[in-house]
Amino acid sequence: AGFVAGFILLVMGAINFDFSNSEIPPGVNQPAKLRVIHIILISTAVVGKILENIGICTQVNFVRYMQGRKTLGVDPKLFIKDLWFEKVPVRIYQPKAPSASQRRGVMFFHGGGWVFGSIETHDKLCRSIARESDSVVVSVGYRLAPEHKYPAAYEDCLNATQHFLQHLEHYGVDPARVTVCGDSAGGNLAAAVSQTLAGRSDLPKLRAQILLYPGLQALDFNLPSYQQNRGVPLLFRERAAFYVLQYLNGNATNLEEVLEGSHIPIDIKLNYRKWVSPDNIPAKFKLRGYKPRVLLDCTTEVFEKVKRFCEPNLCPLLAEDSVVQQLPESFILTCEYDVLRDDGLLYKKRLEDNGVRVTWYHLEDGFHGIINSFDSNWLSFPSGKRGLDNMI
Repeated sequence: AGFVAGFILLVMGAINFDFSNSEIPPGVNQPAKLRVIHIILISTAVVGKILENIGICTQVNFVRYMQGRKTLGVDPKLFIKDLWFEKVPVRIYQPKAPSASQRRGVMFFHGGGWVFGSIETHDKLCRSIARESDSVVVSVGYRLAPEHKYPAAYEDCLNATQHFLQHLEHYGVDPARVTVCGDSAGGNLAAAVSQTLAGRSDLPKLRAQILLYPGLQALDFNLPSYQQNRGVPLLFRERAAFYVLQYLNGNATNLEEVLEGSHIPIDIKLNYRKWVSPDNIPAKFKLRGYKPRVLLDCTTEVFEKVKRFCEPNLCPLLAEDSVVQQLPESFILTCEYDVLRDDGLLYKKRLEDNGVRVTWYHLEDGFHGIINSFDSNWLSFPSGKRGLDNMI
């Protein structure tokens, strides 16, 4: 009994610490619900950490296990099948109702910071997309970090998409109407795959890309949205940097330098200033306590470890204009209370500057990860449903 009591105290203490560092902005609709979701997430992480410390399993594996336990079973309106495209596991959702013409196809890449998330965690969302938009949806179970570092996730998503594009007739999909779609880290992967396929003449051209609060750059973690929303659940500023380092290097050794901006040499930063800069963010997004930062320089050995942050397959915001010009029509969803808000705004500007049509939908009361809560019964948010309906 003493052990259990101690265990609970330990968990409570850790939760309290994380909790005191978080803030729910007044603009969020139903703040109490967000608190509850946040507490569940922190508790899971804390229990995972304790299990790791006593040698039972890693924290990452415990959190993945807790997230992936939901199984929904059959769907009256969909055929659902688990397959492999090349060496990549996918789940395919096909509407049962016969269709007079070929259907749309959607390649879906799940979020979770490249470390978490799975076909299971986004199963409800993919079913919903397939049903509501009458599309064939392919959800990709790409390899996760830190076990599989960049470019594993990107390559899996690219290979699965190429496979689908080569076998569309098999699924009754119209080659002129295939889109890539993803949330958060999945939005990053969708943007990267879209850029890679833009120059390919041997495959059908993508019809569109749908990016839901994507993370698109790792040069600047002090953009206005990073400063304003640094402690807003469900994605803290520090976690965003932690995840991208896990994806890149399989560890977070240079977290401090990345957060303060001393991980990229000044000349390189200035070179990308035309694309990654607070100057490109509309003024109304800087009203909530934004302070411009002094540019810090960087040591050679730190840059050596993170220089791949300058690769567009990892940070799609850094692609050349010649690539961006070829991109398909785009839908970008951003949330006001999200550290990644400005990544979406900067990409929107880049696409528009290069003549790409963009539909932008901004959730004024949204926070990171809100779309996935569209259907969690008593924990769902109307604005998550609004975002989803707009995307559909």
